[in-house]
Amino acid sequence: MSSAISKTRKDLIDVARMLFAKNGVESTTMNDIAKASQRGRRTLYTYFSSKNDIYKAVIESELDVLYNKLEEVTRREMPADDKLLMLAFTRLNAIKEVVTRNGTLKADFFRDIWQVETVRKGFDNKEIYYLEVIIRDGCEKGIFHLKDIKQTAEILHYAFKGLEVPTIRGALKLDYSKKGDRELISNLIFKGLYSE
Repeated sequence: MSSAISKTRKDLIDVARMLFAKNGVESTTMNDIAKASQRGRRTLYTYFSSKNDIYKAVIESELDVLYNKLEEVTRREMPADDKLLMLAFTRLNAIKEVVTRNGTLKADFFRDIWQVETVRKGFDNKEIYYLEVIIRDGCEKGIFHLKDIKQTAEILHYAFKGLEVPTIRGALKLDYSKKGDRELISNLIFKGLYSE
């Protein structure tokens, strides 16, 4: 894809995201997107076959933001247990930021969770891979002692995913910068319910 094509596509996604956030997905038309982007419907339909198609692209672009933040954590030079905690907090904060900054799109996110789930399968697989990398590193360095790294990564992924909705809605307030929050999550992840 040439840079002009990818820039046009990205611009259309950005305009659609802003309109979806302001008006909601249902209330936004392809005409609205074409008009707000100052491009014709023909250009819009060159890149996207339907509003659903562009909605998926908006979700994917938002997940890319999250993916980049997780990749950044994974590359850090730090002990695996600290890195695992940082990854957990980073993903929860990033998901909350993405959903919160998207206004009306937040309501669509909760109402249309299965659509979001379909789009995020690729992201979920990447996150499980990152968790495996961190856990494997921890096992090799004697920090963790596990028999099944892959299954542990999958379980952690789904545990973190289960914290998303309460975090987004504000029912669960966790802050990586607070020692007490870090210790609480650390004890649950590494010591389970038997920790003090």
